[in-house]
Amino acid sequence: MHNKAFYPLAVVVALVLLVFAGAGCSRNASETGDSHTEVVKSFDPNVIEMDHPERFSLVEAEGRAVADEIHANGVVSPDVNRSVAVLSLGGGRVVDIKVKLGDDVKKGQLLLQIHSPDLAGAFSDYQKAQADELLSRKQLERSQGLYAHGAIAEKDLEAAQNAEDKAKVDVATAANRVHVLGGDPDHVSSILDVRAPISGTIVEQNVTSGTGVRSLDATPNLFTIADLSRVWVLCDLYEDAISQVHSGDTSDVRLNAYPDRVFSGRVSNIGRVLDPSTRTAKVRIELDNPGLSMRSGMFVTASFRSQKRFERPVLPTSAIVRLHDRNWVFRPLGGNKFQKAEVQIGSQMDDNLQQILSGVKIHDKVVANALQFSNASESK
Repeated sequence: MHNKAFYPLAVVVALVLLVFAGAGCSRNASETGDSHTEVVKSFDPNVIEMDHPERFSLVEAEGRAVADEIHANGVVSPDVNRSVAVLSLGGGRVVDIKVKLGDDVKKGQLLLQIHSPDLAGAFSDYQKAQADELLSRKQLERSQGLYAHGAIAEKDLEAAQNAEDKAKVDVATAANRVHVLGGDPDHVSSILDVRAPISGTIVEQNVTSGTGVRSLDATPNLFTIADLSRVWVLCDLYEDAISQVHSGDTSDVRLNAYPDRVFSGRVSNIGRVLDPSTRTAKVRIELDNPGLSMRSGMFVTASFRSQKRFERPVLPTSAIVRLHDRNWVFRPLGGNKFQKAEVQIGSQMDDNLQQILSGVKIHDKVVANALQFSNASESK
């Protein structure tokens, strides 16, 4: 009897103990957080560990009062005040061209010849005026003789004198027209010589042999001659930098053709109208062109220095390394750890110091030789 009653009771007690044990295990697992928990370790690729950090000396960023340097792209252009369009006042057809685009010419040099009906007509008028004047002069001489013998009245003499005076005016006017067209009254010809009005370089040519030249108001300029001893540089300056550039400021101009040469000029004008597509204003720099080194159409880079000065950190150029088209420095984090930090650089100063626009503050310390440090870290 006692054994039969004991077995069901023992089974019930065992089940109760199993239930409480399962609840306790579930609670302990939830309290300790061991169930379904992952530990993730963070890794910064810009943090570098070096075995012997004492090998790399440090340098502190200094503060310097510097002026902002603004760079703008531009193009060399002839000085409009030193450029002259070559025109022909007489129409006709070009029969000979003596020069071509890019040639250097002297003032008075023959450029081209035109067979001109206008010049032929001017010579015709001049010869007719000469004939009329000759007749008027003979009539005046005859009238003077008759008047001396009392054969004619004084008013007839005055009329003859008036006719002679008018005839002389007609001759002078016809001769002047021949001169204006480029002819010589003493050498009758229908060939019009077009000569250079100034010395310089031919920067534009709109005529070829056989071209028909019409009247002055309907024909473009035959040539354009520019004196390139002094030129303009026209730059595109973005609107956020316009306030830092002023008329009269000096500018350094560098050309791709002469990377080792710096040409100095002065800002003479800042455009009042912005290009709506690029949001830039035209800035004109005037400068001398020694040896005619600068040619019209050359691309240049112009540098402007702001009149205001700002306190900015500077570092030796050796403390900055360029990797993957970016500039980097290495900051000590303590112990054997260093951090690679990107910096934005400004213009380089004369004493091998580099302006830092962002990424480093004054009194920050960085590795003095960034290239050496970079090579050592890559070799690990």
